[in-house]
Amino acid sequence: MSKRSLSPAPLPPSKRVHTASSTISDVHSRPFYDAILSDEIILFIFSYLAPEDLCAVQRTNRNWARLSLDNQLWKSLYICEYGRTRLRGARGFIGRGDGREIKPLPGRAKPEGVKDWKWMYRISSNWRTGRCALSHFELGNTPRLFSRAPADDQTHLLLAGNLTVMASSRRSVVPTILLTSPTHAPHTLPCPSSRSNITANITALALDQSPPISGHHGKLVCFLSTGEFSLFSIDHQAPQSSSRVFTYQPSGRSARTAPIIQAVYHHPLLVTLSQSFHLSLYDLGSDSVRHTQTLTSFTSYPPSSLVLSCLAPLTYKLVLAYATPVYPAHWSVGATELIVNGDEDSRMTVTSTRTTRTIDVPQGWVDEHKMRVVREQWGRKVARVADTQTDGKWVVLAPGQPLPSDVPELSAGGPAAASFSSPSMTPSSSPSSASGSGTSYTSSSLHTASGLQLYRLYLPSGASSPKLTFVRTLHGQIGPVSTLALADGRCVSLGVNGSIWVWDLEAGTGTEVAPGITGPSGDSDDEEDDALAAVKARAALGVRGSVVFDDRRIVSSHGSEVEVRRFDI
Repeated sequence: MSKRSLSPAPLPPSKRVHTASSTISDVHSRPFYDAILSDEIILFIFSYLAPEDLCAVQRTNRNWARLSLDNQLWKSLYICEYGRTRLRGARGFIGRGDGREIKPLPGRAKPEGVKDWKWMYRISSNWRTGRCALSHFELGNTPRLFSRAPADDQTHLLLAGNLTVMASSRRSVVPTILLTSPTHAPHTLPCPSSRSNITANITALALDQSPPISGHHGKLVCFLSTGEFSLFSIDHQAPQSSSRVFTYQPSGRSARTAPIIQAVYHHPLLVTLSQSFHLSLYDLGSDSVRHTQTLTSFTSYPPSSLVLSCLAPLTYKLVLAYATPVYPAHWSVGATELIVNGDEDSRMTVTSTRTTRTIDVPQGWVDEHKMRVVREQWGRKVARVADTQTDGKWVVLAPGQPLPSDVPELSAGGPAAASFSSPSMTPSSSPSSASGSGTSYTSSSLHTASGLQLYRLYLPSGASSPKLTFVRTLHGQIGPVSTLALADGRCVSLGVNGSIWVWDLEAGTGTEVAPGITGPSGDSDDEEDDALAAVKARAALGVRGSVVFDDRRIVSSHGSEVEVRRFDI
């Protein structure tokens, strides 16, 4: 019997034999750092990572892959990088704000407020780097994009949600509009003239910018060379259900009604611009047409751009950019703001206008400071304007390629110059006259740096005068520019040789999306030689292409073939 009682403390565990299995189990029983840290702490650490590093940590384990896809994390990255809560270029049509297509969901789900911020970041990064997927669509029998098509062969393009609206300008007894969608078969809408056995061509298209009433129906207006226009109801979910509502036939053909080269539509207001620069207002309420007013300008010329916005019910603001003549034989750009109001009878009329120009020569005697400003403005005049575009905030002018003086139909008053390009150069400003005066002009038509002139349009409230302030010249694209598209501070320029550049107007940077045809290669075949010859012919004729874009794609056309470049990849 022991003299002392045993301690009440429990006995220590018996010693274990160290084997390979026991060592492995002991290691796995130790706490892992991923299990110690909570999700909130890991997300806080991830918030300091760059987007590339955040994508790289997804390969660590399943938990990190789940946390690295946190929507709020990518939202902070997107807003910090791009400074906005939506994709740039969205035009307010049907579709989600993050660029994804709307998928069928149960009725209890609400997809309107859902945004995939990582997907938005990816789309915006693709726009910045020029990464896209290319697909082709053929409207006619032309086998290549650059073919020897007629000078009046132009494709009109519009984007409405996931729908692409295309129409050829070729003359036909029954002109047609083609609706294409990734999820539906192509559908054709006939748009014949109401007069029997008359060939006509489509000159312009206009899409309704007002919010759709039923959620998936929109309105489209098609203009014919005869002066008529038709209103169509477009079904985004079922394009085959689209139909024509009515056709308006003017009392007679005039410079006001034909041909229409530009149009904007915000129901019930329709604004048209004719080739002779007659601006007409129409009221399309109650499925009827009523012409309310026509304005004319003798100092404004195409190419032009129209932007229509609704300030209040029956109150609209129209911003018009156009080419303006500069004495003696040059051109620049100007802008006009028009306020349109509707009265008790819904009669749409212009109540106020304000105009500004880039070159403003002061009256009378001027001092040295004003003379320096005039010299700077005078140095930016161009011999020819290829295109002018505005989104209501920015104005971009694309200088045109000098046209050959030996082509009679491309003179200043010729039909080709009036239909497909801006004011053409006069004989006094042609290359031959320049060389005769001692100034050489030897630049190539396909290897000349085309600088786009960028202006900031200020439209202050009240009675203050608007201003067009020069910001910078955008350099980078090789060869003459054919046409421009501008929306939401982003500009897309299409070159005559098929090159495409995307410009961020706020940052002043550009990215090449498509190089185009720059010249014959060492191992070029007959098709490439024909394509290069066609490019030179279109450059000499001054034929314009077509380009439109939204928040996730660019659609361009030269002739009858349409190229679609998608950035949501």
